[in-house]
Amino acid sequence: MPLPFSGKQDIPKYRFGDWRRMLSDAVTSADELSTFFTIDQKSIASVTPTYPMRINPYYLSLIQHEDDPIWKQAVPDTMEIQDRSGEKDPLCEERQSPVPNLIHRYPDRVLFMVTKECALNCRFCLRKGRVGSRPSATDDLIESGIDYIRGHKSIQEVILSGGDPLMLEDDALNGLLHKLRKIPHVDIIRIHTRMPCALPHRITRDLVTILKQYPPLYLNAHFNHPGEITSQAAEACHILANAGIPLGSQTVLLKGVNDNSAVMRHLMRELIKIRVKPYYIHHPDPVRGTRHFRPSLQRGIKIMETLRGHISGMCVPHYVIDLPGGGGKVPLLPNDMKEIKNGRIRVRNYKGEMFEYPVE
Repeated sequence: MPLPFSGKQDIPKYRFGDWRRMLSDAVTSADELSTFFTIDQKSIASVTPTYPMRINPYYLSLIQHEDDPIWKQAVPDTMEIQDRSGEKDPLCEERQSPVPNLIHRYPDRVLFMVTKECALNCRFCLRKGRVGSRPSATDDLIESGIDYIRGHKSIQEVILSGGDPLMLEDDALNGLLHKLRKIPHVDIIRIHTRMPCALPHRITRDLVTILKQYPPLYLNAHFNHPGEITSQAAEACHILANAGIPLGSQTVLLKGVNDNSAVMRHLMRELIKIRVKPYYIHHPDPVRGTRHFRPSLQRGIKIMETLRGHISGMCVPHYVIDLPGGGGKVPLLPNDMKEIKNGRIRVRNYKGEMFEYPVE
């Protein structure tokens, strides 16, 4: 099974800045994928009409063999169309959308979906029934979102999402950020993107020159496996960090990808080394077509127990679930407080040892 490039994660055909050409060269069909791997074309082709495939050449080059953790995230599986257990919109995003493409769930912030496209169509995506479809968000829809934000002074933070907001051209992104920054009550802008991981070639000097004009601006990337932290990904994060843009990562807990304590510890350590603060481990949402990615909550709690005390506190994220019905995110924590007796609590540490601590 030949790889599209050498197995050393270098991309001899492409340079930083070639992201548009890499998108145009992305694998979108079973027939195209078969030129790189021996696959069951019929099975993959049965999935893509419902849930489209897009694997750009960079991310494709990270796949070492069929069914590895990178493959699982990118290549369609018939389990996606066999799953009828979940919902298309379990978090009720559409119900909490006062104008198209904008979700107002929390009082002080909104999530603004400015595109429906990504550089990689992740198979576990929360919005897999909508992302990858065309047409994407139009200028009129984006303007209606900006008007809504402008008209609601309680909104202090705007989170740009999608799809991937960095799929926008530089001029369009610059114009959007300029309009948001001119709204007096918007204090913070946050960008949720998978580009540093899925297509780091998008993180150009020109892009960063635009982003650093609009502080405070935060960027949350999305890394799920140590195999995604390559020299190119590290360089993209260093360019952003050197420009003064704080970086975080939201990791999704995925069965067969990272639901392993050793893998998760390794990932969290590698993120800190490239100056990305682990922010969330997100339990996968009950979205239709993703059941095969969902480990148990107990598994997630156990992994959190093995992170605390075994890696730096800087590396330990929050483990969260997003409540169905639009209830929002809730952190889940290991229960280390065992009992309260005689004015003292009995508490378990990371080694499993028991200690007493005064209540007052």
